[in-house]
Amino acid sequence: MKTRLSPAFAPRLIEWYRRQQRQLPWRGETDPYRVWLSEIMLQQTRVATVAPYYHRWLERFPTIGHVARATEQEVLKAWEGLGYYRRARLFHQACRHLARENGARFPTDPPVFRQLPGVGPYTFAAVRSICFGDPLPAVDGNLRRVMARLLKAPHIGAALTREAERAVSEILPSHHPGDMNQALMDLGATVCTPRDPQCPACPVQGFCAAWQSGQVQRYPHRVARRAVPHFPIAAGVVWRGDRLLICRRHSDGLLGGLWEFPGGKVEPGESPAEAVAREVREEVGLEVEVGPCVGSVRHAYTHFTITLDAFQCVSSEGTPRPIGCSQVRWIRWRELHRFPFPRANHKLFPLIEQSRSRAAA
Repeated sequence: MKTRLSPAFAPRLIEWYRRQQRQLPWRGETDPYRVWLSEIMLQQTRVATVAPYYHRWLERFPTIGHVARATEQEVLKAWEGLGYYRRARLFHQACRHLARENGARFPTDPPVFRQLPGVGPYTFAAVRSICFGDPLPAVDGNLRRVMARLLKAPHIGAALTREAERAVSEILPSHHPGDMNQALMDLGATVCTPRDPQCPACPVQGFCAAWQSGQVQRYPHRVARRAVPHFPIAAGVVWRGDRLLICRRHSDGLLGGLWEFPGGKVEPGESPAEAVAREVREEVGLEVEVGPCVGSVRHAYTHFTITLDAFQCVSSEGTPRPIGCSQVRWIRWRELHRFPFPRANHKLFPLIEQSRSRAAA
């Protein structure tokens, strides 16, 4: 028999939410474009990180039409530093589709919105429940954790998602269902947290099966994580006179559409300096003279980490070609800010600046 929450659960949680809800820039919004944007930005990203990006984005792109008229490079530059750049590319594609097919208006027809690039079940349910009053459960990681504890659900993965969707569907009110979804989100973000849940402060403690059995930390059940791999990366800061070489990544891969310094993984038995010479040759077809190391930075991605060593390089002849990338350009140092770069490359900028200053002294 499936566990169900008491009918008293929803009124208790909503009462707490009315008093304690987080004050967020998008909270209370009724414009579906803005709510949609916030939900896309919040995927796997903390609220404190998203808030300034949300404000800057709306200053630059206040409507769907503004996004649709922008180039991919302009969109990626506005997203620069927020990570998970595929979200930005898909959001851009969705806005362009709406500009072509729907006059750059947000679709009122639910299936049209659901079929847009980047709109998954959670985003669809969150926007439709908040802006249109559809009684749809918006189940994300926070909500899965909350429902696993409330129900002492033994499931993991997709089975837990289905159980959470079922349980939330049963308690969603017909009036303002978005408030219930947001109340559950706030509960998971501020009280029912992953590692240190604040059970004494929980407004629905009495309804929580895991708390009643003293097993809160056991839920949700977790699959053992694999060790996070680490890769050594070498990049070339390639100069020709006062020009610096940059490459644009293919749009369909990791960090797609962003610019970077040419480079790649250091192969076994290869020194970082040797890797730079090989990678520049393979990526843009240039032979370079590899100079001193500019500096080394570490960076963590979702599923792996890297150490990035950058080397000053000089190329005196030859025309670079986009062999392992989509585009190459020679730019001046002062033009660097015009291009969207990954965060790992950004960490190199001050090290390169220091190296240039020492060379000029």
